[in-house]
Amino acid sequence: MRRTLLTMSLSLTVLGTASPHPGPDRPCSGYLLRGGGAEVWVDAGTGTFAELRRHTDPRRLTAVWISHLHADHSADLLAAAYAFAFGGLTPPAPIPVYAPADCARRLAVFLGHPDVRFLSGVLDFRALYDGHTVRHGSLGLTSRAVAHDTEAYGLRAECRGSVLAYSGDSGPCAALGELAAGADLFLCEADIDRHREGEQVHLTPEDAGEAARDAGVRRLVVTHVGPTLTREDAAERAAAAFGGPTGAAIEGATVSL
Repeated sequence: MRRTLLTMSLSLTVLGTASPHPGPDRPCSGYLLRGGGAEVWVDAGTGTFAELRRHTDPRRLTAVWISHLHADHSADLLAAAYAFAFGGLTPPAPIPVYAPADCARRLAVFLGHPDVRFLSGVLDFRALYDGHTVRHGSLGLTSRAVAHDTEAYGLRAECRGSVLAYSGDSGPCAALGELAAGADLFLCEADIDRHREGEQVHLTPEDAGEAARDAGVRRLVVTHVGPTLTREDAAERAAAAFGGPTGAAIEGATVSL
């Protein structure tokens, strides 16, 4: 496992980007956010717990933040629960898990437990809502409800004047602009090639670029690129709409703000 000192500045390490299922060397959505002495696992898509362990000891996590409960953003909470409860990686105190309200129940049902509190010794589930704000040291996390086909949230992380915004899974909506306003880095999904008629639950690369442009962000990184696109094409199309520095999230990469 790679040993990294906790940083007071804001950084993001990409654990996975795939949609809607993992591929070889490409887990689903997951990121390690560091800042102000805190370490937060943002989204726990399939395959990301193993990648998290490349970059930190999971027992050191300050919190887990889950945008929504689709498997490609949350399934590896199961791996984490096994590791923490039964696999010798018990954290010194229960780790806060900020997630939609049904998260604990779903995990308990999957594991065959009638009581959602059975993991309370290792995980402390706390329900997200629109406008939810929490601070861990110098790191502030604000959640906003976004447009998707289930309860879903985007994230704005702030630390010592640096701002990172994350779309989660979202269609075009005003909340994206509010989350990303003036951000140093906007990590934004670009899942689909084009919208189906009447369906606005994901973003095209052009949607991502336009949202970044309208929000006045400094840098755009597209992620969660679906199987109808390549990352290179998605980044190129988003850049044309944004008109500013644009890249694609790649597993293992770390961006510092």
